[in-house]
Amino acid sequence: MAVTLLVTAVFAGACPFVSKADNVSDLKNSIEQKQQEIKEAEDLKKKLQSGLTDVQTVIKDLEKSKSDLAAYVSELDTNLSVIQDRITELTAMISDKETEITQTKAELDAALAKEEAQYEAMKVRIKSMYERGDNFYLEAVLNARSFGDMLNRADYVERLSASDKRILEEFQATREYVEVCKAQLETEQELLEEAKKDVETEQASLESLIAQKEAEITAYEADINNREQLVKEYEAEIAAQNAEIKELENAAKTLQQQLEQANGTKKTYDGGMFAWPAPSYTRISDDYGYRIHPTLNVQQFHNGVDMAAPGGSPILAAYNGTVVAAAYSSTMGNYVMIDHGDNLYTIYMHASALYVSKGAEVVKGQKIAAVGTTGRSTGNHLHFSVRLNGSYVNPWNYLK
Repeated sequence: MAVTLLVTAVFAGACPFVSKADNVSDLKNSIEQKQQEIKEAEDLKKKLQSGLTDVQTVIKDLEKSKSDLAAYVSELDTNLSVIQDRITELTAMISDKETEITQTKAELDAALAKEEAQYEAMKVRIKSMYERGDNFYLEAVLNARSFGDMLNRADYVERLSASDKRILEEFQATREYVEVCKAQLETEQELLEEAKKDVETEQASLESLIAQKEAEITAYEADINNREQLVKEYEAEIAAQNAEIKELENAAKTLQQQLEQANGTKKTYDGGMFAWPAPSYTRISDDYGYRIHPTLNVQQFHNGVDMAAPGGSPILAAYNGTVVAAAYSSTMGNYVMIDHGDNLYTIYMHASALYVSKGAEVVKGQKIAAVGTTGRSTGNHLHFSVRLNGSYVNPWNYLK
C-alpha cells in the first residue's frame, strides 16, 4: 500500500512536465533570433569601420572650387552636413545600444538564474531516483491491482521517463541560451565601443573641415588685392539675402490672406516675450547694429545677434509660429524662418542641422535646428534676426 501511494504521488506530479517541449522550442527560437542579432551587429560593426570620412580626400576635392568662394562654401557645407548627420546617427545608435545592452544583461541574469534552478532540480531528481533503487518502476507496475491498472501504471512510467528526458533537453537548451546571451552581450559592447570611437573620429573630421573653411574665408577676405571685388561681392550677397527673405515674407503674407479669406482666421502675435533661442550660448560674439567689418574695413549693418555656442547644441523656436522656410543659402547657410503673425518673423542662420520643414507649426521653446557654422561663417554660432513689417529690428526688444 505504501509503495502504491508513493507511485501515485510521483505519477501525479509528472503531468506538468508535458509542457516542457514548448519551453525547449521557445528557447531554440530565442537562440536563433539572438544568433541573427549577433550577425547583424557584427555586420554593422564592419560597416562602421569602413564608413569613416576621408578628410584629406574631401579637402583635395574642394581645391578646384576655391576660386569661387560661394561655390567653395556651399560644397564644403554639404560635406559638413553629411558628417554632422553621421555624428547624429552614431550618437542615437550609442543611446539605443546602451539600452539594448542593459536589456541583454537582464536577459542573461534571468537565464543564469533559470539554469541554476534547473540544475538544482535535476540534482534532487537524480538523488530521488538513486534512493528509490533500480527496481522502483518495476515494482510499481507489478503491484497493480488489475491488468488495466498495470497498463495505466506502465503508461505513467513511460511518460515520467519522457518527462525526465524533456527536463534534460530544456536544461541543455537553457545552457545554450546562456552562452548565446553572453556572446550577444560581448558583440553589443564591441559595437558600442566602435560607435563611440567613430563619433570621436567624425567629430575630429568635422572640426578639421570647419578650420579649413574658416582659414579660406579669412584669407580670401584679408587679401588686399581682392578688397574692391570683395566689397562688391559682399554687397551683392546681402542684397540677394534680403531679396530672398523679402520673397519669403511676401509668400507668407499671400498665404495668410488666402487662409483669412477661406476661414476667417488671422495669425496674430500676442506680444509675449521670446524664449532664448540658443540655450547653450557662451557669449554674444557680435551684436545688432552698424559696425566696421573686421576684414573688409567697410561699414556694415549687422541685422541680428550672434550667439556663440557649441556646434550641434540646440536652437529653439523663440515663439509660436509657422515655418515659412527651412533651407540653405551660401550666405545664411542652413536657416529657419518662422512667421509669428502680424508681419513678425524670426530667422535662425548657420545651423549644422535642421529639424523642421516648411509649413510646420512650432511652439515656443521647441528644438528646430542645431548650432553650426554653415554659410558665410567662421565659427559655430547662431545668427538670430527679427523682422517686423518688412524690416530688421533689434532682437533685444523681444528677448529682454
